[in-house]
Amino acid sequence: MAEEAVLGYLKNNDEIRDSGDFADERGIDHNEIVNVIKSLHGFRYVDAQDIKRETWVLTDEGNTYATLGSPEIQLILAIPPEGISRDELQKKLGPSVFKIGCSQAAKNKWVEMGKQLITKKVQHVEDRVKDLLLQIQQGHGIGADDIKALKARKLIVPQTWKGYSVKKGPNYAPKRKTVVTDLTRDNLLSGEWKELEFKEYNYSAKGQPLEGGNLHPLLKAIRYPPLQLAPTQV
Repeated sequence: MAEEAVLGYLKNNDEIRDSGDFADERGIDHNEIVNVIKSLHGFRYVDAQDIKRETWVLTDEGNTYATLGSPEIQLILAIPPEGISRDELQKKLGPSVFKIGCSQAAKNKWVEMGKQLITKKVQHVEDRVKDLLLQIQQGHGIGADDIKALKARKLIVPQTWKGYSVKKGPNYAPKRKTVVTDLTRDNLLSGEWKELEFKEYNYSAKGQPLEGGNLHPLLKAIRYPPLQLAPTQV
């Protein structure tokens, strides 16, 4: 399916500019498209040029917040109107979410950190962190300041995306021909050999280097007998 899509598109178009966009438009996994392009490039059906760009992906922590919400929002939702003690709130959220949530909520001036109780200073807030994480998860771009903030919180990490731009190669055909490696007696008798396309042989290729072994100790004794020393003269 992927090979038919690539060769079929090039039949009526000069170039596939971006293999990632091409895969998305046709609902085909990009890895499958990449494998097909590499194979076609090897047989010179297409000429492929590398495309690289940096993208951002969510860390494990970022994926958790994209699902459950950011710690500061979890904290706000866990505080009742009358307030709640630190110990009780920490039990509800867990130490990690409690610590991060308190830090971020206080920074945003969403809560009042009293000696006895933690109370809300706002009633309705938006989970901007979760929204940004979901946008990245869905492949959408976000602003440089937002990237910097999420990176500082270790919720995202950079990842290099690799793809290809593709044009017709010298051996281009709308459909790949079957390439054979051996000429058989049946091919000759039937006359089929006239229509077959044979795989090119590399006659300059070198074989695997051979590693020499060692002589068996008995062979060494036969081939190299011990020296006969002359008797010592007194």
